[in-house]
Amino acid sequence: MKKNSGGILRPTSLRATGLRASGLRRSGTAALLGVTAATFAVPAIAQDVEDEEEIQLETLQIEDRAADVNPYTSQGAPYKARVSADPRRVKPLAETPATITVVTETQMEEAGTTDLKEVLRLQPGVTIGTGENGNAFGDRYIIRGEEARSDVFVDGLRDPGMTTRESFAVDQVEITKGPSATFAGRGASGGAVNAITKSASTDYSFHKVDLGVGTDSFWRGTLDTNWALGENVAVRANLLYANQDVPDRDPAYRERWGAAVSGLVRVSEDVRVQLDYYHLTAKDRPDLGVYVAASDADGYGETFDDLPSYAQDEDFLKSDVDTVTGRIFITPMDGLEIVNSTRYGESHNGYVATGARGNSTGGSISLSTHQGWQDVSYFVNQLNVIGRFETAGLAHNLIVGSEYSDHKVRNGTYSTTAMGTPNCGTTRPGYCITDENGEQIVEDSAIRNLLQRDITKSSWDSLWHMRTLSFYAMDTVDVTPWLSLNGGVRADAIDFALSTYSASSDARTDYYINDTLWNGHAGVSLKPMEELMLYFTWSTGSNVNGGESDLGANCGYGGLCVDQNIPLSAGKPESSESFEVGAKWDLFDDRLLLTVAAFQTTKDDVYETAGRGSDYTPSGSLNTGKTRVKGIEIGLVGNITNRLSAQIGGSIMDAKVLDSYSDANIGLTLANFADNQVTGQVRYQATDAFAFGVTGTYKSAMYAGQPDAAASYNAQIGRYTFRVPSSTVFDAFAEYKFNTNFSARINVQNIGDEDYYTAAYRSGAFLYKGDERRGTITLTGRF
Repeated sequence: MKKNSGGILRPTSLRATGLRASGLRRSGTAALLGVTAATFAVPAIAQDVEDEEEIQLETLQIEDRAADVNPYTSQGAPYKARVSADPRRVKPLAETPATITVVTETQMEEAGTTDLKEVLRLQPGVTIGTGENGNAFGDRYIIRGEEARSDVFVDGLRDPGMTTRESFAVDQVEITKGPSATFAGRGASGGAVNAITKSASTDYSFHKVDLGVGTDSFWRGTLDTNWALGENVAVRANLLYANQDVPDRDPAYRERWGAAVSGLVRVSEDVRVQLDYYHLTAKDRPDLGVYVAASDADGYGETFDDLPSYAQDEDFLKSDVDTVTGRIFITPMDGLEIVNSTRYGESHNGYVATGARGNSTGGSISLSTHQGWQDVSYFVNQLNVIGRFETAGLAHNLIVGSEYSDHKVRNGTYSTTAMGTPNCGTTRPGYCITDENGEQIVEDSAIRNLLQRDITKSSWDSLWHMRTLSFYAMDTVDVTPWLSLNGGVRADAIDFALSTYSASSDARTDYYINDTLWNGHAGVSLKPMEELMLYFTWSTGSNVNGGESDLGANCGYGGLCVDQNIPLSAGKPESSESFEVGAKWDLFDDRLLLTVAAFQTTKDDVYETAGRGSDYTPSGSLNTGKTRVKGIEIGLVGNITNRLSAQIGGSIMDAKVLDSYSDANIGLTLANFADNQVTGQVRYQATDAFAFGVTGTYKSAMYAGQPDAAASYNAQIGRYTFRVPSSTVFDAFAEYKFNTNFSARINVQNIGDEDYYTAAYRSGAFLYKGDERRGTITLTGRF
């Protein structure tokens, strides 16, 4: 009796992209018709060939699921991503020798997180930073102690600028931890963030509407609609409008509206073309939180968490983002895929925000102004050629690629004049909300109109221009079924120009850097059993001085600050090197993944201020720093039982300055770095219709300071100057499904109404405050 090999028939959206596909290339409808025809034909054929050898067919398994579900997750485990959406990650995540945390769309929806900043705040090994240079621009992240605000990607292409990023059109967020410059290019010394957007699908037509209302004038509406216009053409649109007050921080608010449109055309069986457009407008009245007093001999400074919101009516933080992306996927033969992606984008960002300054007793809290604008334009083209083949009994997954990018960022300021009547100070009149005894002297309702600013946009003060031509090659080689080797190398040829301009003196200064950055990774993976992988990996990252686009030539914040007596060519690229050993255990038929990793990342030639006194020294900056971060990270994601799902992670890390221009910095920890973090999201399906869950986060204390440098420290008293207290915050959610079309979800964020803080500005002048308790209800319709 002959027995053919069985198969699993998946809709296209359930298949891994590119060379990770199952090999079934017909449409779902055609395949099903073929199976049906074969089934009815079997009796007649059997009567004609009774004397021939009988053929037994295995049962064909057909998988399906809700049409709008993230196509990268494991079947039946919506918290667990099975594969990365980056086609260069050729293995499933359970077999990828790196720490990659993936937050799926289901997790984001159930947790009630909408901005990317909130999504990342809930992840171990990631902290939120304040904008430096008084910068209140949107998203800034620190991964494993290293600056990552320029290492944000959308669908594998760098997303430059300090903009607000939303999740309404996102399938999943992939956080790579550890240097990953072979994939990401320059930077990525601590890791990178890649947001994967929703794409059009020819598998189904579906329509999903979410309408949410809640406390603090919260309401949010989204539409996700996909039209399969035959077997070869599809269009998908995602729309958003949201508005909310910041809980208990009136008059601060957040407003969003956006649209994302994706079109797909299958030109032939081997070629498909995708065109995407994305727009987001974010308009906020920002709240910079409270402030923390400096430490003294008696202990760490007090956090003034009962400070009323001092946002002024004229304050704003606004981002406008527009991008157009075109992608072509070509499979000229089995085992070969070509992917070419091109994007042009623009963003316009600006803010005027109010900060608070006070002393250790809370007396005479005065208000300060922080402002700036940033215009970004960029072009990028990325080509990947991915081949799968065998040579001498070795199975290769080879990627050869190139990338050209042209990023321009123009930074400037606003001119602000306070028209209100000063109420404190004599020699230098100012605006205060408390007197020297800490007594409030302005009613809460009147604080918002205290300064009465007149605001006009001023000229630019820095023009940042980075052009990069990159080439890379990487290969994953399966030596045996239980032994794999992987490695890669990348060269980034950089043409960097920075111009600074002073309107007062009408003086312009130009800087130029031309360099080639070489980076790579290598590793080995062992599979002593089918479900278990052990791995060791080495990787690097590097960046040129002045690589952060929002800093210009500001000395105290990591900008390209140059001593005129030291040539710019004397500088070195910052470089990082990481070693990681780990294990991944994939259980329960690909529905639960356990991970553990121990790592150490050393960053050398850190660009730091050369002065021994004030951080604002005119003496320039030098590549004299060296830092080290080491730790252990554990994780669990997927279905623990048929009814219990979770993503739980924890990290224990230690950061230390190993070398510095200032000997006093050696041995100190890094700024805005949490040694210990535990996060978790747990969901229980009580009945077929009802589910509930909880999200919890714990972060240990952090200390304020300059990015990628030692936290501010007072050697005389033996304490860090500004301390961000540890925090434990819980959220809860519950969902009821009325039928296949309608469901409702309730979210309560910060159920304990805890005062918690996400980051501190280097001077303690503001301490970013996490949202207080909010309750929302969301109604969902699927059609």
